[in-house]
Amino acid sequence: MYTDPTPHLFWITSRAAGFAALVLASLAVSLGLLMSTRLLKGKAADLRAAHEALSLSAIVAIVVHAVALLGDRFLHPSLADIAVPFASSYKTGWMTLGIVSGWGMIALGLSYYARRSIGAVRWRKLHRLTALMWLGGLVHSLGMGTDAGQVWFIAMTAIVAIPALALLGIRIFGPGRVLQPGRVPGDEPGGAGHRLRPAGSA
Repeated sequence: MYTDPTPHLFWITSRAAGFAALVLASLAVSLGLLMSTRLLKGKAADLRAAHEALSLSAIVAIVVHAVALLGDRFLHPSLADIAVPFASSYKTGWMTLGIVSGWGMIALGLSYYARRSIGAVRWRKLHRLTALMWLGGLVHSLGMGTDAGQVWFIAMTAIVAIPALALLGIRIFGPGRVLQPGRVPGDEPGGAGHRLRPAGSA
């Protein structure tokens, strides 16, 4: 039986983009954490392009996830509802967590463009918040997502989230976890430190 998706097109788009954002952000966080440890033994710079692509793709997916809701016929949210914490009356807590996490991922990811102005050491400390924003987005998806109770959603989320959580644990508790204070993989003299490395590394 054919079902016309048109009335739910914006909701479906937002739903798909939200899941894509979760997957992409999880992969970006995993790769960023892996690059910031000694596990790769000097090969972190080789993964810079992949990390960049994942990070920027996650940011785009987050924006689509939010903006697509403006056309949803059920929620009828305003711009403030999708962009301002506590503005929405629909599942306010979960929505606010998603908004704060989304803005955080975007701001921290794009902060790499201003890294030289911020300062390497200061930027590195600030960028550690990326993992916290990712965790907020993960909780948001599990608490508010339409598919949160579905087995496939839980399985897919676990596949991308568990490695990120494991690497985060290694980064926090593991010995010899950081390359050098204030040093980003690829920033060595003659390295690729000028290349973009946005959201996902902590």
